[in-house]
Amino acid sequence: MTTGSLRDAVAHAIAGRWDEAHGIAQAHEGEALADWLHAVLHKVEGDVSNARYWYRRAGRMAHVDDDPAAELAVIGAALADARPTS
Repeated sequence: MTTGSLRDAVAHAIAGRWDEAHGIAQAHEGEALADWLHAVLHKVEGDVSNARYWYRRAGRMAHVDDDPAAELAVIGAALADARPTS
């Protein structure tokens, strides 16, 4: 996992830069945290059905009704704890 760019995506999302965050999440499709981030981004956008799709892919359906800001904090913390890859 290339956590640096996913950390950037979380920062973009927190700052309201949806397009930048979305592009990074898409580039990491299939990685659990990226797919969860993708779900949160679609939730923020108001695209509920697409958000639910990404929650299912990420295995995070239990979070579908969570506050997006809280989810971004959890995702960011998980990425901070992850060891970067080269």
